[in-house]
Amino acid sequence: MSHKRPRVVLVDPEIPPNTGNIARTCGATSIELHLVGTLGFQLTDRYLKRAGLDYWEHVQLHYHPDLKELLAAHSNERFVLTSARRGICLWDFEFFAGDWLVFGSESRGLPDWLLSQSDRPTVTIPIAQPAVRSLNLSNAVAVVLYEALRQLRA
Repeated sequence: MSHKRPRVVLVDPEIPPNTGNIARTCGATSIELHLVGTLGFQLTDRYLKRAGLDYWEHVQLHYHPDLKELLAAHSNERFVLTSARRGICLWDFEFFAGDWLVFGSESRGLPDWLLSQSDRPTVTIPIAQPAVRSLNLSNAVAVVLYEALRQLRA
């Protein structure tokens, strides 16, 4: 049986309150949160805990030390990459049940080696003001996740 709900993946997250806010969103939507690679904080960080409030018991949290290993372990599943600078406009993208929604670190985004793989779709959130380079990571996750859930009616 395939996984019906999307999952959120954060690669090398750096800022505890962002991850805490994302965890809260994942808890509210019953979405698994996968943290991958080098974390810019400890999972016991007080700012991380504060941002997630008392909702941590509702978060399905997973940690993976290596992104390539995660991708290989789920090679038959679709990973949807996100980028502030390239990809299909979010409003024109069709999400599928079980998609892994992959977000990069706040300062670097996703690694180029991953974004250059043509077999993985990449989406971008439209931004009307060219002077604004990107959204805050926790806002970007919420926008993409809720669009996926809207499409899937999950």
